[in-house]
Amino acid sequence: MKGRPPGTPKSDDPAKKKRKRFARERDLCDVKIKITEHFPDATFSADGSINASPTTSFPPLHPFPDGIVRPSNSQGSVKKYWTIQRVNGNGGNGKGDGVPGPHKHTLQKSDEIKKSTVQRFLAAQEKEAKKGQKAAQQKRPSGNALVTAKKHSKEHALKLYAASFCPFSQRVWIALEAKGMSYQYCETDPFKRPTQLLEANPRGLVPAIRQGDWASGESTVILEYLEDYDRGVPLLPTDPRLKANCRLWIDHINAKIVPAFFALMRTPDVQRQTEYIDRLRGDTMALVQAADERGPYFLGGDLCLVDIHLAPFVLRMSRILREFRNWRDPVPGTRWQQWSDALEQNPHVQATTSQDELYVETVDLFLRARPQYGEQPRHTPASVPHLLNDTLATAQIATGPLPGLMQPDTSVVEDLGRALALAGHERTAGVDVFVACVEGVVSLDGGDQEAP
Repeated sequence: MKGRPPGTPKSDDPAKKKRKRFARERDLCDVKIKITEHFPDATFSADGSINASPTTSFPPLHPFPDGIVRPSNSQGSVKKYWTIQRVNGNGGNGKGDGVPGPHKHTLQKSDEIKKSTVQRFLAAQEKEAKKGQKAAQQKRPSGNALVTAKKHSKEHALKLYAASFCPFSQRVWIALEAKGMSYQYCETDPFKRPTQLLEANPRGLVPAIRQGDWASGESTVILEYLEDYDRGVPLLPTDPRLKANCRLWIDHINAKIVPAFFALMRTPDVQRQTEYIDRLRGDTMALVQAADERGPYFLGGDLCLVDIHLAPFVLRMSRILREFRNWRDPVPGTRWQQWSDALEQNPHVQATTSQDELYVETVDLFLRARPQYGEQPRHTPASVPHLLNDTLATAQIATGPLPGLMQPDTSVVEDLGRALALAGHERTAGVDVFVACVEGVVSLDGGDQEAP
């Protein structure tokens, strides 16, 4: 409908655009609705014309108390008629008086053009709304975290793609700082799903790391990789039993504490909030009881991966849960207060922590979009995937307890026990029931699942 033919040079005449706009307003088929009112006794002919009686076409005039003579409406029972017509708005003379003019296209084509115009207008509005929404989502590190991010902004082979308001990203960030490794911090907006993030983690989730042509996602996997890659500052004990115990309670954090935290934040029901508070407090106290009695950290005086997995959520308990869910601070003088204070005051944790306002402002955004960018907590002990693979490989399905599957989730043990009892000694049925029982609870490849 507009534009110049290909190859035509653009005019420099400043008045040309104004003239063309006026011509379009004059010449385009501006279809309008014409409503005509007809008084009583009007009749409609077969050709569509209307015949009005000269005696009743117009109501009698009547002087009103204000001195103005108006048509009288005394005939309350008399019916009137209206006709609705589609006519040219501007017509051939450009005056907009409805005088018919030459159409460049049909009324149907005019409707299509107007519909397209409306759709373009709505699309433009939606685009502007998305721009404003994305602008609100842009949250950069602040405070100590901003200083640390600038310090590690130079190009480096080891890149960390993280979001400052994501607790899972902060886990990896704390570990990098604790180990004193050289790296490049890349603040990433997971809602935009940039190419660099998708190349490092095809799921488009943070955190993710890239080192040369190798990349990985999931904070637990990344932390294990960093521990194996850099032995300078160990974050796991060398004793095999202590190391296994640490991994057991890391799984407790991911399977118990993290889901309870998000369940508490998501529910608006006050009664259920109380239930989730008790659940979160109980799961936290179980972890505290398993920690070293002297403290201040899980294994005593040194920071370990258990502390790093827990630290981002301890920070958010005091900043988010206390603000929105009446979460009470640890009782003074308790082991839990000693641990919380130690994590809050740890220099590596502080170096990756933004100002409190950032966490408060992004809590709704994080909870609403978490499946899109945040990793999901696991629901079963870390030993279950390996046990399942070993069991299926040997196909030794039998009733009775399974060795090695004792803690920390007894409900999983009960479910597996029921599955084995249903299976009996039938090999094929046993495998089917076994897999059906753990489907949705454990991932065969060890991946993370959606929180309940």
